[in-house]
Amino acid sequence: MTRIESSKVNIAKSMQQLFEFLSDFNNYKPLMPENVANWESTKDDCSFSVSGMASFGMEISDRISNDKIKIISTPKSPFRFELFFCLESDGDNSIAHVLFEADLNPMIKMMAEKPLANLFEHMVVQLKAHQEQV
Repeated sequence: MTRIESSKVNIAKSMQQLFEFLSDFNNYKPLMPENVANWESTKDDCSFSVSGMASFGMEISDRISNDKIKIISTPKSPFRFELFFCLESDGDNSIAHVLFEADLNPMIKMMAEKPLANLFEHMVVQLKAHQEQV
């Protein structure tokens, strides 16, 4: 099992505000890096391609009591995975991070682990920047 976890970021928003934002894939485009193309989304699912890599599809499978969004891969993705946005309260602020789990074969793991870790780190940094501007 491959497990990748982003760093934890402190965001000046309540858990409920972040949970509502992350519960809708239409809000995710600003979190993505420049090499993400062909972004399409609804509230519950999205698809996109990463330049020089592959196309991906994801859907929100669970919205868990203001502290976790569970996202799963769709058949559009080259491998199966689960992705979690995890939220914790820190007074009036929140702490957010991404957790990714997948059964990757050694070849895919070798090629994808670092770019995926960079993607998740980018997403939490952008989440903080975006939320603190709003």
